[in-house]
Amino acid sequence: MPAKKSLRPLVLAASLALGAAPALAGVNAGAYLAGRHAATAFDFESSAQYFSRAMMRDPSNLELMEFANSAYVGLGAVDRAVAVARQMIGKGSDSQVAAMVMLGDSAKQGEWDDILADLDAGQSVGPLFDGLLKGWARFGSGDLDGALTQFDEVSKTKGVRAFGQYHKALALAAAGEFSRAEEVLADPSDGGLRLTRRGLVGRAQILSQLGRFDDALKVIAEVFGEDLDEALQGLVDALKAGEAVPFDIAPDAVAGIGEVYFSIANALSGEANAGYTLLYARMAEYLRPTHTEATLLVAGLLEGLERYDLAIESYAKIPRDDPASDAAQLGRAEVLRKSGRTDAAIEALEQLAKARPELPLIHVTLADTLRELDRFEEASRAYDRAVALFKGPVPGQWPIYFARGITYEKTDRWEEAEADFRTALELQPDQPQVLNYLGYSYVEKRENLDEALTMIERAVAARPESGYIADSLGWVFYRLGRYEEAVAPMEKAVELTPVDPVINDHLGDVYWAVGRTLEARFQWKRALSFVDPDEVDGEADPDRMRRKLEVGLDEVLKEEGAPPLTVANDG
Repeated sequence: MPAKKSLRPLVLAASLALGAAPALAGVNAGAYLAGRHAATAFDFESSAQYFSRAMMRDPSNLELMEFANSAYVGLGAVDRAVAVARQMIGKGSDSQVAAMVMLGDSAKQGEWDDILADLDAGQSVGPLFDGLLKGWARFGSGDLDGALTQFDEVSKTKGVRAFGQYHKALALAAAGEFSRAEEVLADPSDGGLRLTRRGLVGRAQILSQLGRFDDALKVIAEVFGEDLDEALQGLVDALKAGEAVPFDIAPDAVAGIGEVYFSIANALSGEANAGYTLLYARMAEYLRPTHTEATLLVAGLLEGLERYDLAIESYAKIPRDDPASDAAQLGRAEVLRKSGRTDAAIEALEQLAKARPELPLIHVTLADTLRELDRFEEASRAYDRAVALFKGPVPGQWPIYFARGITYEKTDRWEEAEADFRTALELQPDQPQVLNYLGYSYVEKRENLDEALTMIERAVAARPESGYIADSLGWVFYRLGRYEEAVAPMEKAVELTPVDPVINDHLGDVYWAVGRTLEARFQWKRALSFVDPDEVDGEADPDRMRRKLEVGLDEVLKEEGAPPLTVANDG
């Protein structure tokens, strides 16, 4: 399919967000209001139940049907949505969501002439959708030339040419016209079609059918390199073996129309309301239940809407023997974590790591989850297993070394932590997070202060609006005894991150060091007010803040046996 681009909704916003409310006379007002509340929270199951209950009292209310229809689709109960949509269309409704459901169901039944007649009669979802659907309906009715002409007609519309040409290529491939399909995909017009992962796989399949295995391998390598998941690796292995890979992206008209829904859903993902995008993704899944990418998209959208149980159900639809099973299991674990079921998430990841010990990503995901829970020793071991699987250093590995370094640092293994931070910087020399973390660590250890200053200055240059990095710069000046120079960056840090207790505490120390004692006490009081009593943080030490308020910073340093404040010698 075409690469995702900015594409504003071409049809009516999802009925869940419709502003107009039906008149409440004759309506079960309690059920209606409860349904609206559930709809705004994307609680599709409750919404469907309440609106169905309201419809029992007023079965002819099109507005209630619209809400129920959208709720059923969001829930994945498309068969029930079809029954409601059929009533709506029968009552003369011009609902675009009802048309989306009815036209999709007609496609599933292979009712190509009915689709064309309904579109000609005014049923519409939107210009792009209608045009692509008409092309596939003509293909389904045996009119390949008419289908190609229709896809070319879609391509004339500004901004959606890629969609028309992509579906034209799919139709040609579905008809066995692989040479003509490749001509469309390789067309240099407008720089050629920029394809998504699914589109690239389709093109590789088409090239394999033409016996152009090297060209197919080149298509994959140019985009994905050597870092391949199981599905892509299987494709590459087949191509290297000279096997013609079956074209399964859209082998027939029903699959082609499923691809229309998916193409639009994929383009809208991240651009439009997730609840609205979900309608298209659910219909793609309805038309083609084995469409793995559609199922994963549905699961991701539900996760974003915080409908965690439904997301888990969607991830569970991916069979264990599917190449996307690992991605589904990782997605399921992430949903478990987000929903607060952290033990279940870790158990799922540990089982997956045992089943697929050769995959670094699984160990990294487990390690990241453990690290976020402050289980640093366990996280370190999981990172160790991932790093042991690396075939050689590549720039994209810097986050793993950085994260492992943090776990080492948190478990008092500084030499190993420092080595990992240095490795991360070798892989990504100007990475501001690593520069700041290592530089700040040196500051806290009061070692390599000149190098720490250089590192943090580079981090500030890369991320001038980061309060934490500005704090690091002020703090290294403070540690170097350059107190006046510390004031400006520390004040900026507080301005950028005003409620952080550590940064406010640092500003208080800097003010004290330059003789601004009243302002110092004010900042310590502010810092104390921001300390979360439920959060254990060695840096945000409320007892130390209270002691500074009582006796001042000089006395606290003396009590701690720390060196007194000393201004750097400019000479």
